Amino acid sequence: MTDIASNAMPALILCAEDHHELRRDICEELREAGYAVVEAADGEECLEQIRAVSPDLILCDINMPSRNGYEILQEIRSKRPDLADTPIVFLTALCEPSDIVDGKRSGADDYLVKPVDFDLMLATIDARLRQVERMRLKARTEISELRQAMTDLRQEASSQAFIAATRALDLVAPGIILLNREGQMLFANRTARQLASETEGLELERPRPAGAAITSPALRKAIRETLGHSQAGGDSVNCLRLARSRQQRDLLVLACSLAQESASLTQEPAAVILLSDPERRPQVPCQVLASLFGLTPTEARIALALAEGLRSEEIAERMSVSPTTVAFHLRNLFQKTDTHRQAELIALVLSGSMSVTLD
Repeated sequence: MTDIASNAMPALILCAEDHHELRRDICEELREAGYAVVEAADGEECLEQIRAVSPDLILCDINMPSRNGYEILQEIRSKRPDLADTPIVFLTALCEPSDIVDGKRSGADDYLVKPVDFDLMLATIDARLRQVERMRLKARTEISELRQAMTDLRQEASSQAFIAATRALDLVAPGIILLNREGQMLFANRTARQLASETEGLELERPRPAGAAITSPALRKAIRETLGHSQAGGDSVNCLRLARSRQQRDLLVLACSLAQESASLTQEPAAVILLSDPERRPQVPCQVLASLFGLTPTEARIALALAEGLRSEEIAERMSVSPTTVAFHLRNLFQKTDTHRQAELIALVLSGSMSVTLD
């Protein structure tokens, strides 16, 4: 029941409840169900536990000494992006519908009313953990599809089909650069060449190694790491921003490794670099992005706005909503896409756009 990903380690539940007897009973039920459990008797101890461990789910009483549940929730959502996909379930004696609505609007994932129905509690925990695993699997699948699309190009590198495919990439909105295992540029589409001319630290010259032509330390480091993962047969996704001239928004960069079938083929792509210009609206339609990642229309619009380089307050102004509403949808986006930072979310949006374009 607790093993959401067929792993040997059980899911870790943090139970924060100031009433000793209730906390003891809840923890006993959780342990009997096969979960690992850590306890906290008040709000401060709850935050201390979170600093010490990374729980898979948090059961949190709302009314506790020192820090209440709302304060803990705000602390986690604002300062712990690594826990963005960690479900938080409130425990409370309040049972008015308005109380439940307020709790969910504040960012809680679920709500259990005291006295706690332990069967309902276990079912809620199980459902939330499985939801997180589905989101993580979906995100891994999206990245895998992008890599597969680029691998298909790599396997046709010696054929006329590869030439036709790379020519077709000149029509794609994002910039695309293919590098071999030595960091030499094999191909750059029209958009990539144009963006490179506008960006400090990014020069595209063939056949010089990419590392020798790129002066940006951050991009050189990302390329080295990406190529290293490629040679080791592993997966790597690095995202960063590069400053541009003429007061333009930063260029968004995504470096993705491609596992190599033969270490002796210097013309085999080992990495793909995706460049996105925030000045141009992403070409993937909202409904397509929503379908790719299971987003609501509003979440899709916010994701696309982030890919344009807009900040949260700018998104709020564009959509005529409050910054709090944008933050609420961002939390859902992080959960649904299994990302922890806005840069990772932007990278995944660009990956989704590419997988649609190359399909």
